[in-house]
Amino acid sequence: MNVDHPTVLVLENGRIFRGRGFGAKTTSHGEVVFNTSITGYQEIISDPSYCGQIVVMTAVEIGNVGVNKADLEALKPVCAGFVVRERTDASSWRGEDELHDWLAAHGVPGIEDIDTRALTRCLRDEGAMRGAIAPDPGGDCAQLLAEVRAQPEMNGLDLVPRVTARERYGWNEPGWRAAWEPVVAPAEPRFHVVAYDFGIKRNILRRLVDIGARVTVVPATTPARDALALDPDGIFLSNGPGDPAAVTYGIAATRELVASGKPVFGICLGHQILSLALGAKTFKLPFGHHGGNHPVKDLTTGKVEITAQNHGFAVDPASMPEGTRITHINLYDNTVEGLEVEGKPVFGIQYHPEASPGPHDAHYLFGRFRDAMRSSR
Repeated sequence: MNVDHPTVLVLENGRIFRGRGFGAKTTSHGEVVFNTSITGYQEIISDPSYCGQIVVMTAVEIGNVGVNKADLEALKPVCAGFVVRERTDASSWRGEDELHDWLAAHGVPGIEDIDTRALTRCLRDEGAMRGAIAPDPGGDCAQLLAEVRAQPEMNGLDLVPRVTARERYGWNEPGWRAAWEPVVAPAEPRFHVVAYDFGIKRNILRRLVDIGARVTVVPATTPARDALALDPDGIFLSNGPGDPAAVTYGIAATRELVASGKPVFGICLGHQILSLALGAKTFKLPFGHHGGNHPVKDLTTGKVEITAQNHGFAVDPASMPEGTRITHINLYDNTVEGLEVEGKPVFGIQYHPEASPGPHDAHYLFGRFRDAMRSSR
């Protein structure tokens, strides 16, 4: 196993961080972003929304819970690379594999023993930027820096084709329960949800099953007519990576789906695609929102919920078209965190109510989708 080999992280601004490598001994490029979650690293790096990104964890110690199949959000780690201050071996009863073994098996490089606090401050002050993790060439990193600066920027980049399903499939697995929790017999599905896969997390699918849905997942390029031909009670638009404005096929399909009158619910990239389909615009945030501690205010109830977030783009509030309403805002920077179409069962949420990892304050939104499908019937 390639562990503790000299490794370097090179940023497009010329900053170089030297440390020890783990996972795959290879070179990987991506946009470097930081995540403030304390736990849940496995769910984070298997979240397809991180495709094309190198993830920096601000929590000091990472690795002690290992890796297990139950907590995967995709079949494998999806991020381009992983950066930690200190990597530790697994000591959890749920751990089935070591973090570095898992990353190595899937070709993802990691780097540890660097000053992640200084790195995070750099990204916070100058914004998310392109970077590379690579075996340390020793001395001059000019060639690596040139490679980094030659990589495409996230603006205008459609990464959905890298992570979407290749064909339609069904999902019926409910939410995870501990072995000591009472067994609850699955309810007979009352609704049929067609879920567009722009990079969907498994826990979203589990939450949809938990509200009584039979779920059919379709590829991101599925025309609206094909989705509607499946006779769904509701349409779900998933999370995913890249620039939402570049997902033109998803925007076009969503415009038709909204016009159909069916309930539509979007999360993260799905929320942004919905907004674009309605006529709004999106823009790139300086360093994005990545973590499990973001306060969001529900403008309808006045309640504040602590949320899990993972996005680099946001909806421009000044571009919201007539007939739409902002329903949630981020209390850190007042960015749009939710919207709805007035008089229609159509709404989107920028953050992650399914959590995994993160707080469960926003689970009620899946109930809202269920109620919309029930009323629509």
